[in-house]
Amino acid sequence: MGRWLLALKGIVFMLTTAGQTSSTNTAFHPGELWPDDNGVHINAHGGGILLDHGVFYWFGEHKIAGNAGNTAHVGVHVYASKDLYNWTDKDIALKVSNDLESDITEGCVIERPKVVYCARTRKYVMWFHLELKGKGYEAARVGVATSDRAAGPYTFLSSFRLNAGKWPRDIAEVETHGALARDFAGGQMSRDMTLYVDTDGVAYHIGASEDNSTLHISRLTDDFLGCTGEYVRALPGKFNEAPAIMKHGSKYYMFSSDCTGWAPNPARLAVADHIMGPWTPLDNPCVGTDEQKKNTFESQSTYVLPVPGKKDAFIFMADRWRPHDALDGRYIWLPIQFRDGVLFIAWMDRWDLSVFEG
Repeated sequence: MGRWLLALKGIVFMLTTAGQTSSTNTAFHPGELWPDDNGVHINAHGGGILLDHGVFYWFGEHKIAGNAGNTAHVGVHVYASKDLYNWTDKDIALKVSNDLESDITEGCVIERPKVVYCARTRKYVMWFHLELKGKGYEAARVGVATSDRAAGPYTFLSSFRLNAGKWPRDIAEVETHGALARDFAGGQMSRDMTLYVDTDGVAYHIGASEDNSTLHISRLTDDFLGCTGEYVRALPGKFNEAPAIMKHGSKYYMFSSDCTGWAPNPARLAVADHIMGPWTPLDNPCVGTDEQKKNTFESQSTYVLPVPGKKDAFIFMADRWRPHDALDGRYIWLPIQFRDGVLFIAWMDRWDLSVFEG
């Protein structure tokens, strides 16, 4: 009963502060409350977007109020939109389980859910970072769920570590020490993660591994339900999390952040000619005041959304975490821009998609 009281408290807070319950959004307002069709602040944290038959689906962590919201008490929320400004609540796409033996029992940690469509199987596939209840962050698993419909409901299949018994293809010699060797038999760790489907239809999982010291990029099986065992270590030893991938022209760009918990830090950016690397670090992509550059506009990268129908148009999606009142986390959506071939992100209090028409 307590979790519903916390959620109700949060809903009342959002309804009384949003002030936009009956209006239609015509622009993005980064960092402000973002009401859905019910006038309630959108509850889809650490999320990602799926475009399906002209409809955008926004999946994210459903939070409840207070510190309790940093663990999963409801599941993965999903919203739908045709214009990216106005979102309709489509309910809970993946619910936590009442079964105490389930990997996704209430009180586990479900973070950064991402959904892709597998044309081969005609299934919608959800991956997320999963930590088992009461185990802190030691499990470092992925969870996988599927549905026949974009909005769900999704059926949880399993959780696991990645690439068990496989060495990355960019290791010339088998390592005999370190986290990579330690986790060889049982599978490699995966914490902050994202999915990326390339233009050739091949899907990849990108996740923080080796105690968060190194990103692993893994090719998925054709049904998108597991890993092929082909993977590489990206930016080894650099301690990156919060990966988000995009492709512009022939180049792949990856946003990430340092590992500072809930506290924001300077954004990181790397570039590669192939998603499997090698990856070359670039300068901080944020421009603005020293404070904005130092804390990525007080946010952390979550996803990069290509805008359909517009050339070279991408939206940088980030979360402004509020760990002491998780439900009040805000969303920072900003246009990704290019000047003389250099990618950058600048703060805008208000903007709309016409920014890509200039």
